[in-house]
Amino acid sequence: MGRVAVIDIGTVTCRLGVASVAAGHVESCSKTSTICNLGEGVAETGTLSAAACERIVSCVRGYLEAAREAGVEVACCTLTSAARDASNSEDLLGALRGLGIDPQVIPGEVEGSLTFLGVAQDFAGQRIVVADNGGGSTEVAVGTLGANGVELEAVRSLNVGCRRLTDLFLSGEEPLAADDLERARAFCRERLAGELPGGAPAVARAGRLVCVGGTVTTLVAIAAALDPYDPSFVHLHDLELSEVDELTGRLAGVSLEQRRGVVGLQPKRAGVIVAGSVCVGELMRACGVERLTVSESDLLFGLSLAADAAACGEPSPVAWAPRLFSLR
Repeated sequence: MGRVAVIDIGTVTCRLGVASVAAGHVESCSKTSTICNLGEGVAETGTLSAAACERIVSCVRGYLEAAREAGVEVACCTLTSAARDASNSEDLLGALRGLGIDPQVIPGEVEGSLTFLGVAQDFAGQRIVVADNGGGSTEVAVGTLGANGVELEAVRSLNVGCRRLTDLFLSGEEPLAADDLERARAFCRERLAGELPGGAPAVARAGRLVCVGGTVTTLVAIAAALDPYDPSFVHLHDLELSEVDELTGRLAGVSLEQRRGVVGLQPKRAGVIVAGSVCVGELMRACGVERLTVSESDLLFGLSLAADAAACGEPSPVAWAPRLFSLR
């Protein structure tokens, strides 16, 4: 059994996973998530703000110390949509290298493949569609985890995400206007139309849409009024489209300050949850499904499997391999 640390720097959250891996399977993964909002304003300015970069560097510095205290010796670090989009990402990468790490900005297709790998651990042998609804993009992958490993039919990365939608349409602090909600929905529909891997029929043939990300896990937590958050309850929980629509309306109908007080919703996520819920609802409609399954086995799980393979000198389970760095 190997132990690895993986850091994922997303558009909204920065996350640490400390995983134990055995025989190509994640036995356990302790996850820490911090809302840093790296992508705040990127959709409008095309650049990362200095304040956002400072938040990330401070967060990662703490994660490295936590991983060392956990006794982990090797790690990897990836960045996703916001770092892909911003023209000044090298500023952040240079600051991260100053911490002694080797950060990698990964393409959306790699992000989708790693997420699929993590999710599919619970659905071995089943043809599934996996969607990762993030802050700046949504990755959708169709495939199967079989006896010979991951068999991906297609992966797409679409520029639809809760941070992007919030900055463009839904950034107000008062109850959100119906016209703004419709503009956000239209933005999603336009970018999802015809862009799903294999189209909606491929999703229908798979029979199951599995989603990961802070929006869907939060929607489950809000619907069940979870306090504190319970990942064992959320994992493999189903969400109906009617629930997503009801929660979208409920959250959009109150002010940002009132949203911060909703049970099951992290106050720092209150500003992007409506946009995230809109994204999820429109994704379900584009896929032609009335129900999705929420998974906690996300990108951190897939990244842990790839990092463990690299540490053992074995081929990566996906068509990408992380660059490891020492925590000693």
